[in-house]
Amino acid sequence: MAMETSTSLPEPSENLSQQMETDGLMRVSSFPRRRAVNKSSSFKAPPRRQQSFSREIGHAAAETYLITSLSFKLLSYLGVGYRWITRLLALALYAMLLMPGFLQIAFQYFFSSQVRRSIIYGDQPRNRLDLYLPSNEDGLKPVVAFVTGGAWIIGYKAWGSLLGLQLAERDIIVACIDYRNFPQGTISDMVNDVSQGIDYICNNIIEYGGDPNKIYLMGQSAGAHVSSCALVQQAIKESRGDSISWSVSQIKAYFGLSGGYNLPNLVDHFHNRGLYRSIFLSKTFVNTLHRRGAQADLILYDGKTHTDLFLQDPLRGGKDELFDYVVAFIHADDIEALARDAMGPPRRRYVPEILLRLARRVSPF
Repeated sequence: MAMETSTSLPEPSENLSQQMETDGLMRVSSFPRRRAVNKSSSFKAPPRRQQSFSREIGHAAAETYLITSLSFKLLSYLGVGYRWITRLLALALYAMLLMPGFLQIAFQYFFSSQVRRSIIYGDQPRNRLDLYLPSNEDGLKPVVAFVTGGAWIIGYKAWGSLLGLQLAERDIIVACIDYRNFPQGTISDMVNDVSQGIDYICNNIIEYGGDPNKIYLMGQSAGAHVSSCALVQQAIKESRGDSISWSVSQIKAYFGLSGGYNLPNLVDHFHNRGLYRSIFLSKTFVNTLHRRGAQADLILYDGKTHTDLFLQDPLRGGKDELFDYVVAFIHADDIEALARDAMGPPRRRYVPEILLRLARRVSPF
């Protein structure tokens, strides 16, 4: 089912990020124009070329070491108990069932000439982003800045590969922003990283053929929480008159997919299993946005689990209601792009249906 309202957006409220959303899609648009933005940026766009293979191997080795050391540190915080062991085993089985699709996507991620990997946007660890560029280089393209999920502890920019590859086929540039996870960083660190990544995209994406006037922000799960906090934080800075290098008004719309926004209410749930769908039935975040005058649409996908919309459905190929909605919204003012979308071939299947159904049953999320 769907709920839609629209109004203009007044001054921001500092408690917006304390609300909660659903296993569906939330879209916020009509951000106000505030004032001119300081376009200076500490990081300039690198040349449009792939990094050398040896350099990427070295970077991968360094990240593997970092992730391994952080994993042991994380275990020291969480402990090793029955629930964590069963969830870890479920996650391993879930990944094995979807592995045929993951391997195909990984091959495209590492060897596609349309992917620019690990572009540095800041000076903190993991301040990198991946760009997925359309093969058609005619004219400036709309841009989706995507923030991946991962329960705030296993997020990684490559998790957005399938979305990036598929949107690039529709002439949309995708920038997947990496950010520090816990225990490497706190929620505040994650929000600051994502904000800096958005800053880089707003001020440098034209160097890659992106349209700086058509930038959309999208987050999934924990990434939806972090990216929404980045938007609210930026709006608060603007309302106080702080110096800024990017503005909320530069974001044409925000798509929040299966995000959690009222974290205190999730503590008991996290203790028991992970992310039960039933915990996300509150609509208070969208209602709060409406009360503040924001134009926000809430779309609920009946019968979908936390990972269906982002993983199982895209791996299934063919028609995808969420994907089609996002593409149609971005291309709404481009008749030629809409016509190409209508004539485009159906998306390929990556994983057999039986494996997708089994993965859905064992998903730890």
